[in-house]
Amino acid sequence: MTESGGGGFRWAGRRVLITGGSGFIGTNAVRHFAAAGADVCNLDLVPPRDASQREQWVGCDIRNERDVMDAVTGCGPDTVFHLAARTDLLERRDPGGYAANTRGVHNLLAALRAAGTVRRLIVASSRMVCTIGYVPLAEDDYCPPNLYGESKVETERIVREDNPPFEWIIVRPTSIWGPWFGVPYRNFFDAIARGVYRHPGSADPEKSFGFVGNFVYQLECLGANPCDELMGRTIYQCDYPPLRLRRWADLIRRELAQPPIKSAPQGLLRLAAMVGDAVELVAPGRAPLTNFRLNNLLTTMVYPTEPLERTCGALPHTLPEGVKSTVAWMRRS
Repeated sequence: MTESGGGGFRWAGRRVLITGGSGFIGTNAVRHFAAAGADVCNLDLVPPRDASQREQWVGCDIRNERDVMDAVTGCGPDTVFHLAARTDLLERRDPGGYAANTRGVHNLLAALRAAGTVRRLIVASSRMVCTIGYVPLAEDDYCPPNLYGESKVETERIVREDNPPFEWIIVRPTSIWGPWFGVPYRNFFDAIARGVYRHPGSADPEKSFGFVGNFVYQLECLGANPCDELMGRTIYQCDYPPLRLRRWADLIRRELAQPPIKSAPQGLLRLAAMVGDAVELVAPGRAPLTNFRLNNLLTTMVYPTEPLERTCGALPHTLPEGVKSTVAWMRRS
């Protein structure tokens, strides 16, 4: 093995499987590990967002047991990053709508056992296993706010109960942003670009958000570092330290060459959110602002990152660098 990734790890000759590699984080991960010399296989139902990654793509519905078994056997991975999931919040009645997050996990674990080549598995859950503001008392203490969160609770339970015969870690991505992103944080950048974003009064909460370049670096650390402390554990994954919402918004507007951001009274934004709630009842996913999104914006969201910091150390990208990279990508896309 002769080549190194961004974290200094050698990946040439390694076989890396990334499920959901056509998604936002997956697109960045495929690019990173392929550039580091790994033989990368992207298992995803849809083609890659980045057309240059077509070579790594294997079309596969993770809900289909036979498809997953065949695809994993063909890849023969030693390191697996399980990112595939249904991540929208639109399903409100049928838990089966999130079968990718439950049955899909069963299928993947069975296929990885059968392959017999895996050394380490990193499984992506979600910070939405607990409603924002709720501080869990233990790794298996849950308070999900919606069906998506409930499905990710099941993701974690399935992995723990299966306890696969190779090293594994469950990570909870918080709010990740950066090149190739979509809703909701692309909307945030776009609103600032159009000059229509209004900051909620004097609010300036701390947020454990994460730039995708740092997130992929952390995945590399978790996939390659000796990290006995984390094996069989569940940890939050985000940047450290937390950012401040007002500074982040101001960095974005400066990079976009926009005038200073205006503020709006929280009461006025609350009225707009109530209108958005009504819109959501008839046109899910269409309202620019809802009470759910406003509460997420206003609430302090800080998660413990000490175990991640001990394993990964300093992050490669600062907040201003992440903003600059993201705006540059927006201008190209």
